[in-house]
Amino acid sequence: MTETLDGPRLAPASGGPARQLVIFLHGYGADGNDLIGLGREWQHLLPDAAFVSPHAPEPCGMAPMGRQWFALTRLDPDEYWAGVRHAAPALDAFIDAELDRHGLDDSRLALVGFSQGTMMSLHVGLRRARPAAGILGYSGALAGPEHLDAEIAARPPVLLVHGDRDEVIPVAALQIAAQTLGRAEVPVQWHVSHGVGHGIAPDGLALGGQFLGEVFAVPAGRP
Repeated sequence: MTETLDGPRLAPASGGPARQLVIFLHGYGADGNDLIGLGREWQHLLPDAAFVSPHAPEPCGMAPMGRQWFALTRLDPDEYWAGVRHAAPALDAFIDAELDRHGLDDSRLALVGFSQGTMMSLHVGLRRARPAAGILGYSGALAGPEHLDAEIAARPPVLLVHGDRDEVIPVAALQIAAQTLGRAEVPVQWHVSHGVGHGIAPDGLALGGQFLGEVFAVPAGRP
């Protein structure tokens, strides 16, 4: 049985119906409350967007108050690959339900992930039948890069942002992901935040908001 996900939501700041949907996917040991604040930061850029940040389906083994998309016993590529495959059906079902809730299709969807949530965003977003408007990944990695060519179904624009002092997922993961996506003909951009560890710095936050405005074709300077 597929786990039913839920989490905090923000309605469009415009007060009208949603014209875009942004789904945040949090990192290991956090929950949906960890990223929903990014929606408040970006509401002025995307006044017609609905934001939702689901709690991952499992209690976190290493942080009992938090959640996990999949278990981690070590920073191991095989564990990443098994984990994203295990968690994908629940996330796909949640995406479908949220799009249906707002009467939108994948072309009006953006996935925004952090760390383990970036792994989920890239895994699911590149395998859906129709491409999303975009995928924004912070401090994450592409799980199972060797499997992408055989499984890719969609090529939405991707922006990857990473700190050069990340002590959890080294910045080299960004380069591997960007190179793999580029070879798969996915339009990918990337940015390294200097002096930043495993987190989101102001420059990455600003670039992320700009990226979402571009993929959703929101007029620049719109209040």
